[in-house]
Amino acid sequence: MPLLIIVLLVLVIAPSLWVRYVLKRHSNVRPDLAGTGDELARHLLDKYGANNVKVESLEKNKHHYDPNSKAVRLGPQSYQAKSLTAVAVAAHEVGHALAYHNNDKVTLLSKRYAPLAKFVRSLALFLLMLWPVISVVIHIPYAVPLHAMVVFISGFCLVFVYFAMLPEEWDASFNKALPILLEGRYLEPKDYPKIKRILTACALTYVAQALLNVLFFWRWFRR
Repeated sequence: MPLLIIVLLVLVIAPSLWVRYVLKRHSNVRPDLAGTGDELARHLLDKYGANNVKVESLEKNKHHYDPNSKAVRLGPQSYQAKSLTAVAVAAHEVGHALAYHNNDKVTLLSKRYAPLAKFVRSLALFLLMLWPVISVVIHIPYAVPLHAMVVFISGFCLVFVYFAMLPEEWDASFNKALPILLEGRYLEPKDYPKIKRILTACALTYVAQALLNVLFFWRWFRR
């Protein structure tokens, strides 16, 4: 049983640690690069006709594309930063923006599943905090194992939702960002193996975070 727990913990934690490691490892300043992450994002958006999409900064490294506001948002790791991570993250988020700009079918995944992910995440937190009250209301004796099972199921449902959206993340990295960077020759040939690893990390960010949330739930019940 302890071995099984260790294996499960590794499966839950490893993706998030790997994503953070890759992004951090390649965030060293590269003076030889032509521009910063935000400059590259602006350049690519204009080059491919998405002039109406804004490029905005974030206080935290929660890079994303907001289709409602039509904004590519980059954190300190990429905005006004000259590094391979800045290049890859900016290109990845621009990839999302271009997919929406061109009405690609792959965007149907986030349109369908993003609201569901938000609902499941809220439901998991709601059940985590209020299940004891709910059990009284519906006349079920409160039991920690049952509470844990309900919350864990909700948490893993969120993981599956993000897995369903993974093709869209993969599209942004490898059908959009990588071909754009190769075509524009924005980097030296020796940099592209590293860029591929960073783009893989970008694609796995949401799945990794969802798995980490499951660990958060487990730690909460260990208190």
